[in-house]
Amino acid sequence: MNDLNENEREVLRILWQADRLKPAEIQANFAWEIENATLRSILRNLVEKQLATRQKQGKAFVYRAKSRRGTQFSRAMQRMAEIFTSGSKAALILELVRRENLSDAELQALQEIAQQKKSDSE
Repeated sequence: MNDLNENEREVLRILWQADRLKPAEIQANFAWEIENATLRSILRNLVEKQLATRQKQGKAFVYRAKSRRGTQFSRAMQRMAEIFTSGSKAALILELVRRENLSDAELQALQEIAQQKKSDSE
């Protein structure tokens, strides 16, 4: 998602949470004010980038995410790993954990994930 601007990422976030939305519905769910013309331009860009699709429904278009959230997440993580940790996602995760001030519940969740990964590999 490196090649996406903040507005495009916000539209995808909204579309990932819904099946199909009209521009007015997307605009209503935006985390900040956005003009209608700007939103329509963003939607055109996402369709051109093949990250969203649009279909005519009555007189309006409805949009949906074509790109899955998990796919974009994996791509973003890989780009971050390439930049910060010579391509190692594990090293990136370790660095994030080291730098983050985690709560007891978050640390417990990490321990559970580690235990499950260990069990899966045995």
